[in-house]
Amino acid sequence: MKGAPLRVYAILYLLFLYAPIALLPLFAFNDATIIAFPLKGFTTHWFTDLAANTALRQAVGNSLFIAAMTAVFATLLGLCAARAGAMARFPGKGGIIGFVMLPLVLPEIIVAVSLLIVMRQVLGLNLSNWTVIAAHVLICAPFSIAILNGAFQNLDPSIEEAAMDLGESRFSAFRLVTLPLVWPGIVSSLLIAFTISLDEFIIAFFLTGANPTMPVYIWGLLRFPAQLPVVMALGTILVALSVVLLVIAELFRRRGLARAGIKDTGGFL
Repeated sequence: MKGAPLRVYAILYLLFLYAPIALLPLFAFNDATIIAFPLKGFTTHWFTDLAANTALRQAVGNSLFIAAMTAVFATLLGLCAARAGAMARFPGKGGIIGFVMLPLVLPEIIVAVSLLIVMRQVLGLNLSNWTVIAAHVLICAPFSIAILNGAFQNLDPSIEEAAMDLGESRFSAFRLVTLPLVWPGIVSSLLIAFTISLDEFIIAFFLTGANPTMPVYIWGLLRFPAQLPVVMALGTILVALSVVLLVIAELFRRRGLARAGIKDTGGFL
């Protein structure tokens, strides 16, 4: 009975956190433009309207492109940083790694305004999808480093050294020996960075150009009450997609731990 209060608290906390998300599919399939109870009836025409909205499809395409590029670049940077942090020794390593991880604790509004000033007034760049990608890589790279750092710390550095002693170059030893062992972490990093970038709003709001991202476009739709059910339909799809991506990331994380023979102490889910 000692853990009963904590268990009750955890259940109430999860209900408070996820109950609003559970309302999304209810109103997405409700045959009414007013988001309120009682429900009128079952319909799927909000999803049809969603597919027929050209501007929204373009915004979704922009977000998918930005999220895919962000995931690739953030994972590449995270792969290099995590390998250096876990398998290399150099002066000031702790301070450098801490500085790289700093975006995790910085308010996004501060990051967004700072990047806007740098890109527009200092560098003179036009706002576009690539400016959003650069900013998203900045905030997603620490997450990739954190994920991949765990994958590299589970490895014995002598494995790569043994491959080099057998005639492989440093790059070949990394590609043929180390990379397959950390591959589950790489997949997890790609999926987490993709998910974070896909639904990020604050930085995209400041740095997007003429083509808005999906969260920015949805924010604009909130001014029109008749479009709210369409937003609910899109939200339902996004929640389902996020859950699928997180489950896949967790499966790859557990596969990596099992391959390394390490006990699972908890993960993303």
